[in-house]
Amino acid sequence: MNRLFKSVLAVGAVPLLAAACTSTGSGGGTGSGGSSSGTLPIGTFSQATSTGLTKAGAATPPPGANVPCTPSAAHPYPVILVHGTFENQNFNWLALSPMLKNAGYCVYTFNYGANANTGGIYYGLGEIGASAGQLATEVTSVLSQTGASQVDIVGHSQGGMMPRYYINNLGGAQYVHMLVGLAPSNYGTTLDGLTTLGTDLGLLTSVNSSIVSGIGESLVEQEVGSAFVTALNKTPTQPNVQYVVIETTHDEVVTPSTNAYLPAASNVQNITIQKQCPNDTTGHIGMAYDQPALQDTLNALGADSPSFAPTCTASGYGPGI
Repeated sequence: MNRLFKSVLAVGAVPLLAAACTSTGSGGGTGSGGSSSGTLPIGTFSQATSTGLTKAGAATPPPGANVPCTPSAAHPYPVILVHGTFENQNFNWLALSPMLKNAGYCVYTFNYGANANTGGIYYGLGEIGASAGQLATEVTSVLSQTGASQVDIVGHSQGGMMPRYYINNLGGAQYVHMLVGLAPSNYGTTLDGLTTLGTDLGLLTSVNSSIVSGIGESLVEQEVGSAFVTALNKTPTQPNVQYVVIETTHDEVVTPSTNAYLPAASNVQNITIQKQCPNDTTGHIGMAYDQPALQDTLNALGADSPSFAPTCTASGYGPGI
């Protein structure tokens, strides 16, 4: 059991290990950190790892977020950015937040899912239903601040899946226009096959108990076949909400990567980065800084053209990032 437990913890900590890397890759990110068409600088992955993984950084919204804003006719829906497991608002959104602000959107971020292991840095560890309740509070606050009737949500990893609980179970369907998920854990993860191994060896229950007490409930809830994932996917989508999933075939956290996708429907788009850019090697963590993925996100929130093709970069961040 000890060997399996260590393996599960290692996979669960992939975001932390990836965050320790300081390389921005060869073109997979948003550039050199300079401004796009607006005035705010676009953050890079290396900046996120150096500033976003501190208590002060985690508590600070990324540039462009959480400032007074009135939605325009061109962009009537405020955008709420929802970070993933082991992440926070600053680490996840140093690129997309200023990109959206520069493009004329009202942008909002927050931290959710704190528990005793968060340490003021690593959020998204608590029970997912409770985290969805925190999202509900954030949506109510944003609608009140902006006077908008609905929001768009962009989430990474758990942040692309958890809003579906809010939409399905907490009355969120009437307040969400679109949900964009970057490598979302919609149908859970095998932890690169470890949950299957643990089940075969009869060890998964005891290992999960240790994960809940040692890290947090959200990791176990995101396993393939968990009670949470099973219940959530009895109703994959709501008819009046638009869903966009953007995934990489090199995802090493949501495994298999096809578990990110939602069932085909008229209000669902499933986008695979490598079908657009075959040489992009970005993994799970790098999706929030991968240029084609961010271009796809801006298209979804804007023109939402089904024929949109992002400009491909030479490669992504590489395996593990």
